[in-house]
Amino acid sequence: MFASDNSDREELTIGGKKRRRNCATITDVGRGNTVEDSTRDSAADRARADTPVPAPGRLAAAEAAENFPVALRVLPARHRRRLQAVYGVVRTIDDLGDEGDAAPAARIAALEAFRADLHSPTPTAPVLRALSRDAPDLPREPFDRLVAANVQDQRVSRYETWADLRGYCALSADPIGRIVLALFGVRADAALLAASDAVCTALQVLEHCQDVREDRARGRVYLPAEDLAAFGVAEADLDRPVATVELRALVLHETARAEALLAEGRAVVGGLRGWARLAVAGYVAGGYAAAAALRRVDGDVLGRSRTATHSRRRDILRRLPGVLLDRGETPWSRL
Repeated sequence: MFASDNSDREELTIGGKKRRRNCATITDVGRGNTVEDSTRDSAADRARADTPVPAPGRLAAAEAAENFPVALRVLPARHRRRLQAVYGVVRTIDDLGDEGDAAPAARIAALEAFRADLHSPTPTAPVLRALSRDAPDLPREPFDRLVAANVQDQRVSRYETWADLRGYCALSADPIGRIVLALFGVRADAALLAASDAVCTALQVLEHCQDVREDRARGRVYLPAEDLAAFGVAEADLDRPVATVELRALVLHETARAEALLAEGRAVVGGLRGWARLAVAGYVAGGYAAAAALRRVDGDVLGRSRTATHSRRRDILRRLPGVLLDRGETPWSRL
């Protein structure tokens, strides 16, 4: 769900991942468990040992490849450090669900093991040790939902309706916004949480549009099946070197839906103060910039480079003042 590198963009965001199934907790060995339990736990231990350790520069490169800023450089060091600790965990969860050629069962085992490590008082994964050191106050439940989303990816590869996709985003994206609000100590009411969820879902939908080819290569299609049918797009069209007229129209349709969600959720910025307001405004501005990039290529997410279809730093900066002032897109932001 994370985009590829683009040197013209700022360190970029946390878009969450995937959806809708609760992961079973891996139990500890030696609590009167059955032989089956112990066998499962041994597999979990092996999977935990195989949790990837990000190579030097890996997280920085991935961060710079996202659509929106993970941790704006103007933020105080303490906030940047905590945001980057969160990103390291989110990125690792994503990699466990996406990267390499492991079978789905092995991916699920690794994800479950990572979740157990997440809840351990003495985690072993370096990214979890960093999270415990830099952000020990954060709730673990939103991270659990991100793990569950990636487990879902191993079992579900198509979504029939827009409502189904929105439900997917409730696990794959919305937890990210709630983590960020908690990180800044925001006491969010129901309205603020709903606005945050709308922004996060919008960002996820935009990423799905941008990553049609990559997701298809993994055997997944996030464009709703009912929309594919309505626009006359066959799944085989997703394998073409250039997007058909029908696929372009569908991508722009989903882009418009994401823009409507950004407009709906933009109120989250107005409900924040201080550094939280600036950080979240960066995410919203990144969403507008990503939508603009998709419109700039007229929805051709197959025939244009990833650089062309993803947001650029200058586009984010153009949109940031309008978002901070709660004015949506300013005239200069469209240049």
